[in-house]
Amino acid sequence: MKFIVAGGLNTFANWKQIQTAAVESDQLGYWGFVLPDHYMWGPDRGGDSTVETWTALTYLAAKTEKIRLGTLVTPIPFRPPGMLAKTVTTLDLISNGRTILGVGAGWSRTEFEGYSEWNSNKVRVDKTREGLELILKLWTQEKVDFKGKFYHAKGATLDPKPVVKPHPPLLFGGIGPRMLRMAGEYADICMIPAFPNVDNAKSRKIVMDQAHRRERSGKISMADMAPFPRGPESKYGRKEYQKHVEAASEAGSKYFITPFPPTNYLGSLLDFAENIIPSYAT
Repeated sequence: MKFIVAGGLNTFANWKQIQTAAVESDQLGYWGFVLPDHYMWGPDRGGDSTVETWTALTYLAAKTEKIRLGTLVTPIPFRPPGMLAKTVTTLDLISNGRTILGVGAGWSRTEFEGYSEWNSNKVRVDKTREGLELILKLWTQEKVDFKGKFYHAKGATLDPKPVVKPHPPLLFGGIGPRMLRMAGEYADICMIPAFPNVDNAKSRKIVMDQAHRRERSGKISMADMAPFPRGPESKYGRKEYQKHVEAASEAGSKYFITPFPPTNYLGSLLDFAENIIPSYAT
């Protein structure tokens, strides 16, 4: 099993901790380090003082050596997909192939209205599929002509291409049936969020059934995660985390994503690496 650190909110107040955690995660042998990709969180989720995630990841690439860097997740409809493809490619090049693109449809109406365009759930998922199709073409084709319902490209050349072939890994993190089926069609890694209202087994079946129909059963890996810490008083418990890792291992998941509570975040990161990872790492 490979372990991915969830680096906490991309708030400016959290930036120093993010820097330290990324470097420590690299040195401790974690496989990946991911950040959420939001411009605005709102007053109930951490406020609106944030760092731009892809810029922050580029900085972290210069401070680390082996760990993969990416998002959990990027809302594909939030930006022009062609420009996102170029941004991710640049990070992949300068990090020597260490980039992960998290794929989601977005959920924050306030954020979209502030910086992009808010649409219904259906349209956002439609945009996610179409945007991803354009990104993949730009990553793999010499010249792209694309005319979709939402996005267009005429004679677009993305050069140089990403280091990883055929493209950087796609990490899906959606929960709706259409996003789960899309994950089965495109994902390299699919995470089923540990939300109280999510049926993990049912969601996993939707993903893998679609992967089977697309003859991709051997090309997609599942990821589980520990539940997100609830509130500032939440604490890390080694036995509790180990229980979740054991369940993921028994379910056949190849990846495990580890959010840690803000209290003693770095201490929890170290304890998990020293006392849990050695029994499960591949």
